[in-house]
Amino acid sequence: MNTHDILTALTGEDDETLFRQADETRRRVFGNHVYIRAIVEFSNVCDKHCRYCGLRADNGRLNRYRMNADHILATADHAVAEGAGTIVLQSGDDVSYSMELVGELIREIKHRHDVAVTLSLGDRGLDEYGYWRDCGADRCLMKLETTDALRYKQLRQGEIFGERLHRVEELRRQGYEIGSGVIAGLPGTTPMDALRDVLFLTELKPDMIAVGPFVPNPDTPMSGMAPGSADLSMRMTALLRILNPEANIPATSALDALRPGCRGLALNRGCNVLMPSLTPADHRADYTIYPGKNAGNAEDALSLAPARRAIGEAGFVASASKGFSPRRDHVG
Repeated sequence: MNTHDILTALTGEDDETLFRQADETRRRVFGNHVYIRAIVEFSNVCDKHCRYCGLRADNGRLNRYRMNADHILATADHAVAEGAGTIVLQSGDDVSYSMELVGELIREIKHRHDVAVTLSLGDRGLDEYGYWRDCGADRCLMKLETTDALRYKQLRQGEIFGERLHRVEELRRQGYEIGSGVIAGLPGTTPMDALRDVLFLTELKPDMIAVGPFVPNPDTPMSGMAPGSADLSMRMTALLRILNPEANIPATSALDALRPGCRGLALNRGCNVLMPSLTPADHRADYTIYPGKNAGNAEDALSLAPARRAIGEAGFVASASKGFSPRRDHVG
């Protein structure tokens, strides 16, 4: 596809053809399997001030929590018992968890279970990430949110896009599978911005590429701004699938937050991963990056059944594989 083709697709001129091509590409590479990655959101404490995120340090209305090591490990045990092939350890930028403690969590999970461990811990030091890689961590999620350096600086209150990108590149050199991505439909953006994001991510070649629509949080400076578009988000992931056939591409929770049931639709439009939260019920409602982040019935809070159900209803089969990217030499 050339630049003109991509821009035309982003405007929705022929969604039927775009989504069919993305689905065909996804089935050719991954068959009818969808990987489930269980997220353990063990802390919503964050020292960042990102304008779009409900976890921002300035949000005094959020009920903060931190799970202890035993609670984290018990939740990971339960996730594996539910059939997860990957455990995602996720938090805000919370440095109260020492390098050694996080390392012990990784080692213990890998000792107890034959699973992949993914880290989503923010801007911790590269030395820390190197240590955690030595402890057995397999993947690292480091989203860019936007590939516009000026917008990035505005959204993240003065932070530098180049520094974030450098971190992504260094983590890859450390041997991690890298996940990255952007927010679709941020206020003030146009299809040209979406085009730049698609091209940039394709050139970056992360092992996992995530795109979710902007969902305004009422407890942030971006409260009241127009939400992004689920349709644009799915066009972007469809294009990224066609351009990056072997990348793992999740159907993000932001899709369901904006349009309930949309994640199942995205699986038929190029996505091949679901990442449900298995954060315990007494904390999951407080991990509110955006409204609806962990929506669902209380009885499903510690179950992968809703994810398996969504996968089955979309015509796919849930996989307990570790789900390493075919771009790598891992065997999952």
